[in-house]
Amino acid sequence: PNEHGGRENLDAVAFLQEMNATVYRRCPGVVTIAEESTAWDGVTRATHHIGPGGFGGLGFGLKWNMGWMHDSLGYMAKEPVHRKYHHHEMTFSMVYAYSENYVLPISHDEVVHGKRSLVSKMPGDWWQQRANHRAYLGFMWAHPGKQLLFMGQEFAQGAEWSEGHGPDWWLLDPAYAAEADHRGVRDLVRDLNTAYRALPALWERDTDPAGFAWVVGDAAEDNVFAFLRFDAEGVPLLAVSHLSPVVRHGYRIGVPEDFTAWQEVLNTDAARYGGSDVRNPSPLKPDPTPSHTHPTSLDLTLPPLTTLWLRPTT
Repeated sequence: PNEHGGRENLDAVAFLQEMNATVYRRCPGVVTIAEESTAWDGVTRATHHIGPGGFGGLGFGLKWNMGWMHDSLGYMAKEPVHRKYHHHEMTFSMVYAYSENYVLPISHDEVVHGKRSLVSKMPGDWWQQRANHRAYLGFMWAHPGKQLLFMGQEFAQGAEWSEGHGPDWWLLDPAYAAEADHRGVRDLVRDLNTAYRALPALWERDTDPAGFAWVVGDAAEDNVFAFLRFDAEGVPLLAVSHLSPVVRHGYRIGVPEDFTAWQEVLNTDAARYGGSDVRNPSPLKPDPTPSHTHPTSLDLTLPPLTTLWLRPTT
């Protein structure tokens, strides 16, 4: 035990605190990131802020969200017909999402030693695997936290990573018969990053619980998740993930009444990404039909295995 009778290594705590304080003081703009798999309190809290355990924070800038990674990958690996029994694995992360400043990590650890690459973890045939892969990336980019994607997963490399060679860039060679399949995923990641920068709702209040609100968090039978992200001015972005391999017509999603029209800004089922190109009209006019605690709602068509992002047009 330490001098207080606890099991904490006080020298190690002091070392990490001093390391982070020194690095941030001497190198403005730097970010330190902790891969930490316990429930240690205050990994990303400032060193001078004392927590409930009596310690200051460790002072890291970000921490890997291992729980989100484990739960969400576990859900996505299930056949869609079984996902309703694991619905909580996609929603539980929001219980603790604001306890630290998190990174959402799909790291090298998850694509080696028989764990399979990200697209190969997905169920179904090759079309469904890619659709699941794209929908998961859309969900990941909309979820609070910072995104970490290991090389090769941005173009749906089917093989595991190996330290013996680089990523399978030949999958993007126009001479390869299935090049378009991999290019579609690469183009989606490019568009996700472009849209992320252009939509402050996805990052401006990333550490503020008021910047997130569930709309549909309990539709386990439908494999549907929907939530709102808000920017500093209160302008929302609606993210809807539909993780069943069917089209759902007339699916009603409640939205704030302050906006008279909405439009799709991202659809992972778009033809240019390799999807079936099921879309919603633009603009979408909310109906005065209450739904999900909101006085107005959108009547949506949900493409199969897809994430949609929608934002107000006014």
